[in-house]
Amino acid sequence: MYRKEKDMKKSMLLFTTLALSTAMLFGCSSSDKEDTNTKETTVASKSNDSDSDKKTEENETEENVDEEENYDTGDASLDDIRNQDEIGDNELLVVSFGTSYNDSRRLTIGAIEGALDDAIDDYSVRRGFTSNIIIDHINKRDNILIDDVDAALKRASDNSVKNLVIQPTHLMHGLEYDELVEKVGNYSDAFEKVVFGEPLLTSDDDFKRVETAITDWTKEYDDGETAIVFMGHGTEADSNEIYQKMQDLLTADGFEHYYVGTVEATPSLDDVLALVKEGGYKKVVLEPLMVVAGDHANNDMAGDEDGSWKKAFEDAGYEVTCLVRGLGENEEIQKLYVEHAQAAIDSIK
Repeated sequence: MYRKEKDMKKSMLLFTTLALSTAMLFGCSSSDKEDTNTKETTVASKSNDSDSDKKTEENETEENVDEEENYDTGDASLDDIRNQDEIGDNELLVVSFGTSYNDSRRLTIGAIEGALDDAIDDYSVRRGFTSNIIIDHINKRDNILIDDVDAALKRASDNSVKNLVIQPTHLMHGLEYDELVEKVGNYSDAFEKVVFGEPLLTSDDDFKRVETAITDWTKEYDDGETAIVFMGHGTEADSNEIYQKMQDLLTADGFEHYYVGTVEATPSLDDVLALVKEGGYKKVVLEPLMVVAGDHANNDMAGDEDGSWKKAFEDAGYEVTCLVRGLGENEEIQKLYVEHAQAAIDSIK
């Protein structure tokens, strides 16, 4: 265990790599005086690689919000935004980028939160979004205000939470995860302990279980004549390697008709299209490799406009089926998040 006094810079947190069984303690204060009552913050995770460019910090979009949207995203009132007070001593704060697609938000992020709430006793589950653009859009359109991370942390502090567990729904470790850790550092004095759960794809076992989840989910389409293509977001940063790692795992395990591509990096649409053409397929199934089914899934993947993956494969002569659903709808994915959160909780007992 590595103990940091309150005068240590929070930025050092971003360069410390830890396993779930390891505790990293840090404090945050503008004072240079040693505080003998420094609270402990445990980060049961590692913080490496970057999953987004600086230029896409707020636009690491799983969606670009259209102020003049003319499509129905569902009933926002059906979604539990989990911003209640009376939290108690223990809080499990589920942090997501967010989506303004109401149905997808309820069926993915909401389902993950619900699974955590059902499985973990003695912790109140609350929500925080990192995208203020999405929060503001939902508030303007639906008159529903979801807490951003600062508001969620302040709510926890105001409710005198002692043990704060943060479970991100991020796909990977990277810039957004690092920024979240740093932001939480600003509130570390408010809690006795803070611990972070791992993102979805962290360990080799995580990759294997996600592979099983997505192939079981789509096995009815695996008839030898159909290419099953998962579309991720992608990034120019090093952590883009997770997509190739998933592809390599699928290939090694005999899922020869499965392909992984990205919207904004490699493997690109052109890369995947070339591989599918080599396979002699008649049909293509498209599905997002994203926690939610937001703008990328509905437009970049399944849209009818030129440039969409659906249109590109149709123009190439394939019969295309789009499965517009986020990974968060999958019960096995939900279970994996539950296990990550439970491991984080166990690390502070």
